[in-house]
Amino acid sequence: MAYKYIAQEWAKPESSFVEELMKQRLILYRKQPTIIRIDRPTRLDRARTLGYKAKQGYVMARTKVRRGGLRKQRPKAGRRPKRMGVLKFKPAKNLRLIGEERTGKKFPNLEVLNSYWVGEDGRSKWFEVILVDKVILSQQHNFQSQKARITQQNLVNLASQKRRANRGLTASGRRVRNLVKGPQRKNPNKRKQKKANPNKRKLRP
Repeated sequence: MAYKYIAQEWAKPESSFVEELMKQRLILYRKQPTIIRIDRPTRLDRARTLGYKAKQGYVMARTKVRRGGLRKQRPKAGRRPKRMGVLKFKPAKNLRLIGEERTGKKFPNLEVLNSYWVGEDGRSKWFEVILVDKVILSQQHNFQSQKARITQQNLVNLASQKRRANRGLTASGRRVRNLVKGPQRKNPNKRKQKKANPNKRKLRP
């Protein structure tokens, strides 16, 4: 399908036409509000992978999050610089989860399904968030197969989870909570046992 070729271009934006295209788009993004509703996803392949469908009940929004650490207020009382408590403070959440939480707060009647990265510059990062309306999804009953009915019911169950982004139930939230199993975390308790080299075995006298 065509999604495969879209994914290949976005996998390495610096070596494809995506980099030059996003430079032009970021000029427009900077002039727009922090959170804005959009008509269609920028990365169609990524949106479809995360559950987006072009039908009623699905809403797309793009959010901007400022990069860097926490902005701490400098204390008025005197103390040495080490104890100021201003610099080198990082948030426990990643920027993608922060963007999901802000978008969910902007649209209180929708639930955050997932999100993905679309662009960044030296100051900000932009993410597109997939939101669903559980009221509209629960009213859709025209399905041709049992698999479609099961998929729809699973989606309605996800949308019924209130404040998913704030509770860390999205993909970025699970990553912050260290619940995503990567290649090095599939079996953390299983240690590799080194096999004895037959040429280096100690010979008994």
